[in-house]
Amino acid sequence: MAGNSFGQLFRITTFGESHGGAVGVVLDGCPPGIEITEEEIQKQLDRRKPGQSAITTPRKEADKIKILSGYYEGKTTGTPILLIAYNEDAKSGDYKELMKAYRPSHADYTYEAKYGFRDWRGSGRASARETLARVAAAAIAQKYLKEKESIECLSYVEQVGDIKANVDFEKVQMKDIESNIIRCPDKDAAEKMIALVEKVNAEGDSVGGIIHGVIRNVPPALGEPVFDKLNADLGKAMLSINAVKGFEIGSGFAGTMLRGSQHNDPIYADSEGKVRTKTNNAGGTVGGISNGETIHFRVAFKPVSTIGKEQDTITKEKKATKLEASGRHDPCVLPRAIPIVDAMSALVIMDHYLRNKAQNA
Repeated sequence: MAGNSFGQLFRITTFGESHGGAVGVVLDGCPPGIEITEEEIQKQLDRRKPGQSAITTPRKEADKIKILSGYYEGKTTGTPILLIAYNEDAKSGDYKELMKAYRPSHADYTYEAKYGFRDWRGSGRASARETLARVAAAAIAQKYLKEKESIECLSYVEQVGDIKANVDFEKVQMKDIESNIIRCPDKDAAEKMIALVEKVNAEGDSVGGIIHGVIRNVPPALGEPVFDKLNADLGKAMLSINAVKGFEIGSGFAGTMLRGSQHNDPIYADSEGKVRTKTNNAGGTVGGISNGETIHFRVAFKPVSTIGKEQDTITKEKKATKLEASGRHDPCVLPRAIPIVDAMSALVIMDHYLRNKAQNA
């Protein structure tokens, strides 16, 4: 089965390439009656689109979304929804040198090894442009979750290179994240991060970092053990994003240095009789099921592999060559990856919310 679909009940199938005619998504299993507009979806896409600041790719795409089905009189109908955005600023000529040479650490060789040939124009299906479709579909999920359960999915840049922010994930707000172009709520760290990205970009290089994801007000009982644990599906969702090389939830790898007596989250009942934990080393899931605490996790992004520095590689004929890639690329993907992390969080929670409702109706 081809890996272009995600989710069980709330299921998306994305389509399109970076330099093809359009990018879009078919969303099936969406509940009927959700009031949504193209403008609301567009707001999320505008956070992801290229050319939004001096530290992102200069490619200019409006990413104008259109709803072509599953929608009537301002509401979802319960039938498959087709969302599409047409490509407008594709400059395939910038990538001609990639017709015969493989970029180090990019999907050029692996795609050709798998399919026998590849779309070398802007990476084709391997381009992060595909994530536009995920963000569009997730905008509907985000609205539903917010209205039904006040569930909020947000994320922020926690680290770029060796520069780390000092942020309390429990207190961070969307307005703080959106207050600067790097999307880091720590203003002092943000300034240093931006300066680093500018420096790296001027050198024709790239830099990676870490995004901290936060999902608030998730009710207990979401998750389908054993193979569809909530944390497992979140891990798969994040690792499906371009350039992601690591995922950890709660205390993550740091938890390995603690004793059980230190790592365990003490349980109590609050004044309203709700089961709570005094700490949250588990990251909001226990046994693969949400426990009602804030879900939080960290996602590691590698440096972008397409850079303007000369690198050693080989041609399709397996002859050694040098490659200095041209084209338009992000020196750091993190600012534009924020809405993608938010989107994948919402898609996972929406799917598990509906699955839990179906089981316990």
